[in-house]
Amino acid sequence: MTDITIRAAEPGDAGALWPILEPVVREGASYPVDPAASRGEVLAYWFAPGKRVFLAELAGEPAGTYYLKANSTGPGAHVANAGYMVHPDMRGRGVGAAMTRDSFVRAQQLGFLAMQFNLVVATNESALRLYRALGMAEVGRLPRAFRHKDFGLVDAFVMYRLL
Repeated sequence: MTDITIRAAEPGDAGALWPILEPVVREGASYPVDPAASRGEVLAYWFAPGKRVFLAELAGEPAGTYYLKANSTGPGAHVANAGYMVHPDMRGRGVGAAMTRDSFVRAQQLGFLAMQFNLVVATNESALRLYRALGMAEVGRLPRAFRHKDFGLVDAFVMYRLL
């Protein structure tokens, strides 16, 4: 989609990011952040040291956000990790795909050799479909690793892709 732009976000963008972050966190369905976390706690998590944060806009409106970081340190620091959130009203418009592709490009530009997702919730079918389509492989299944707000304990996947 040509009307999706992605730019680096700064802590001053909290007002634009919070309307994206809050509904995803409160859903308790796809992201490992306590659904009861405060605004300050969520923003501190999202902007934690070591994370590069990005804001996706669709036709000039905030639509999604992601962070990019090293998945580990030392001998594992060449593998990137990212986390994505799309505002519920913006889903199905290519925002998640644009952010995921963008993160792969930026990770490679930063010298990362691979991308690893540590906890992709098995009930998050749209994310799984997207990640598989973009070349991510399921390299592990974590039984009952995520406490879903509606379904209780559900499995999660570790996914990996060479860049």
